[in-house]
Amino acid sequence: MVRVTTNDRRSALRAGAAFVTAGALAAGCTAHGVAHPAPATRRSAARAPAPRHHRAHPAQLTHGPRTRPRVALTFHGGGDPATARALLTEAERHDARVTVLAVGTWLDEHPDLARRILDGGHDLGNHTLHHLDINAMSEAGARAEITGCAQRLKRLTGSIGTWFRPSRAARASPLVERLAHDAGYPHVLSYDVDSLDSTSPGAEAVTRRVLGEIRNGSVVSLHFGYADTIAALPAVLEELGHRGLRAVTTTELLS
Repeated sequence: MVRVTTNDRRSALRAGAAFVTAGALAAGCTAHGVAHPAPATRRSAARAPAPRHHRAHPAQLTHGPRTRPRVALTFHGGGDPATARALLTEAERHDARVTVLAVGTWLDEHPDLARRILDGGHDLGNHTLHHLDINAMSEAGARAEITGCAQRLKRLTGSIGTWFRPSRAARASPLVERLAHDAGYPHVLSYDVDSLDSTSPGAEAVTRRVLGEIRNGSVVSLHFGYADTIAALPAVLEELGHRGLRAVTTTELLS
């Protein structure tokens, strides 16, 4: 019979703890399967927070947490720059922040708007280069659409932006999702509320549709370049305030 002394037990416990710690760090996961970086990496992440929904491949995000009174108004960036500026100014007047998914050729024509968006505290992301039906394109064509817009964002702002949204589609095909990830976008940003403002249904119809469907965590699809959107936005923002819903950037919604 082998006797186990108190010192033996302490040594075993220390060895076991070291083994568990090393194993956890090597596995890099929790019960939820989400990797936890080393402390130094965590401090870096705190300086540039990333959404909690990060995966190895981009998720098709349609909304944020339903437990917090926040929403994201997302605008497809194109059209008359005067309309874009008016919408940004109106949002800021209500202390709201928005997300702009910009078309690359639109940025070519109006490069100053990239800084205007960011300087206003808004998010800026990628909505392809030419706003074509990206899900119907070849792999080479779709890649060029994504990277072409990313290059313009990088040149104008120093960043490709956090968010990518496919053009002429609410959701990306598996191919486009993969290409977006390859280009540096961990997420494909969809939405759960479509304002249908691009069909020009009238400001009251846009207001009614948005307010009828929006709730905690919603991501709303809107567009620059439409008079109905400008006319509807004040009423939408005022009602959100009455409901206690804050319009924030998508980054803040998902952080």
